[in-house]
Amino acid sequence: MIRSSNALLVCVIFLCGLEEAVLSPRGHCTGSQCFALFQESEDFQGAQKRCKDSGGHLLKFTLNNVLTVLPGGVSGSYWLELHTNDKITEEAAFQQCSCVSVSMEQNVTVQREPCSDNLDGFLCQYTSEEQCGSLQAGGGIQVRYTAPMGFDLTDSETFPPGTIAVAEKAGAVFPDSKHVCFMTAWTKAPWTCEVFRGGCEHDCNSTTHDCICPLGQTLHPNRITCAADPCANCAQGCQQVGDTRACKCNHGYRLAKDGMGCEDVDECAEENPCTEDGEECDNTVGDFECRCGDGFEEEDGVCVDVSICQRCEHMLCDKVNEVYECMCRKGFRVSPADSTRCVMTCTEAHCPASCVLNHENKLHQCFCPDGYIIDMDTSTPTCYDINECELERQCEHKCENLFGGYRCSCDEGFKLHKGYMCVAIEDEEEAEEGSGSTAVYPTPAGIHPPAVPSYIKTGSILGISVSILLAAALLFFLIQHSVKRCGSFQLPSIKHSNLDIFYLQQVTTDTYKRLSFDKQFKNDAQIL
Repeated sequence: MIRSSNALLVCVIFLCGLEEAVLSPRGHCTGSQCFALFQESEDFQGAQKRCKDSGGHLLKFTLNNVLTVLPGGVSGSYWLELHTNDKITEEAAFQQCSCVSVSMEQNVTVQREPCSDNLDGFLCQYTSEEQCGSLQAGGGIQVRYTAPMGFDLTDSETFPPGTIAVAEKAGAVFPDSKHVCFMTAWTKAPWTCEVFRGGCEHDCNSTTHDCICPLGQTLHPNRITCAADPCANCAQGCQQVGDTRACKCNHGYRLAKDGMGCEDVDECAEENPCTEDGEECDNTVGDFECRCGDGFEEEDGVCVDVSICQRCEHMLCDKVNEVYECMCRKGFRVSPADSTRCVMTCTEAHCPASCVLNHENKLHQCFCPDGYIIDMDTSTPTCYDINECELERQCEHKCENLFGGYRCSCDEGFKLHKGYMCVAIEDEEEAEEGSGSTAVYPTPAGIHPPAVPSYIKTGSILGISVSILLAAALLFFLIQHSVKRCGSFQLPSIKHSNLDIFYLQQVTTDTYKRLSFDKQFKNDAQIL
């Protein structure tokens, strides 16, 4: 414990000596001895004091010591002490003091000069124990040694306690590390603040023993030196990049060209992240949002197409198999030609007609589903199924009447072609797999839209109407002519109470309805 305290005291003393020493003195250590050349003008007594204050004394002259301390290219006269017992008496008697004179050719001459003269400098000698060896550094690392007495050590084999070793890469602005020799070992900075401020360049925190830097500077990764803070003007944040620090930006931003500001990243423009159906990308400050576009609505985190619902004729819409579809009111179905429209439907032989009021003429206009014909004879307009199979030859072989349409099939050995034609099957395998059919199990084809009978075509109705009008006009002129020739002429039968009056409509033929239904019932009986 006493030994450690003494070593710490020595370090403090060496530190004080270093602060007072001149710049760039030179020295060399070997074994337990260190020698130093101080190139500053002093008289003999001043030189003695300087060596003593730094923990040493004037160099005891030997030729080998002098040549070791004096580097090449140095010349001048330097104070030292002769290694004799009576030197002090002799120098005091003659007021002459020992010195050494060195020429540029390294010729050394020992001589005496008046003690009061100021020579070019002086040579000091130091003795110390617990020396450190050379600092072990990695490849490419150079080490500078500074003795605690304040001089640089070159080509030394040993280093006294308190020596500072600075390891740095060639050409580097900041050192890699700093070490102090303490009890024959090197201690890396920062160390205790009481010894040379912990090795810190600026200051040392006495509580944590960490180096601290002034405002506007930041601690270098070597933990001892201070550098201008590259993050002082950062807009958002800072990060460690190798051996230095640099500005960084938050998510959704990128570093501006000045290296300090941050710019918003437009994710929608650079790489659209919203790729699901119906999604649209909306750029926000520092971020983006995926939203459902027009005609889509979010359901369970997914954009669903609801645009068809805005076009539904009956304004009814429902989700079927994750897809929205238009629906129709009772008595209607979705049109196969337009999924947004509704058409009347009937699943029986006859159904009530759909009638709407015409506000212009105050009359009702009635409609039937495709494949049905309207009958206005009854108090309730009714739609009757048209038996297309009786009207004309719809199918080449067999025709099956359906409510609102019909279906064609072929005899065995034939297959259906284009929905109504039958062609012979030449390949036996193809025949076995299926197109041929019997009357009981016909090969079904798609349901055909109803064929409108020829006698209810628009042109036919118009012709019939014109003919009736002409016949009525002719009848009127005949009656008028007869009245004039025969006097009065009465038609009492016209006023008969049991006479039924029929109005012109699309088709008003009871015979057609009766025959159609009789035919349908016969077909049903045969099938059963």
